[in-house]
Amino acid sequence: MKNESHEERADRNFVELLQGARVAVTGVQVLFAFLLTVPFSSAFARLDQTDRWLYYAALVSAALASICYIAPTAQHRVLFRQGRKEILVRRSNFYGIFGALALAVSMTTSTMFVIDYLFDAVLAWITAGALAALSLWTWFGQAALNRSDHSPEEPSSPADRPR
Repeated sequence: MKNESHEERADRNFVELLQGARVAVTGVQVLFAFLLTVPFSSAFARLDQTDRWLYYAALVSAALASICYIAPTAQHRVLFRQGRKEILVRRSNFYGIFGALALAVSMTTSTMFVIDYLFDAVLAWITAGALAALSLWTWFGQAALNRSDHSPEEPSSPADRPR
């Protein structure tokens, strides 16, 4: 928005970041909750060491994604009315990117874990590779290609940026 102040822009950016996190956080929490129940099934005892490591990677990366997606809201509570919205926006953006990476790892390893259990390692690796490539491309690759484009909202040169 052209006529918004620096503070208004930070407020709007923070709200936009939280809206984006809301899309992912529900899925992360459902996946994490599911993963927390898996070891308590009788079939878990029959898993080989590879499947246990896949499970470990899926569980820990789901926990990391949850932490990252919840961090902006928790920090907002701690920093409420401290005039630190810009730093919160930058941190929230980082947490969103790191959370999405952790979510991609968790989704990929969870899927690989289940497919390896149901079918075989070859199909699990192929499927996991395809899912990892698809998530990395759609979540990061396409956007990275557009980073050099200047949106109307962003200043086109360092001299135009607010100080």
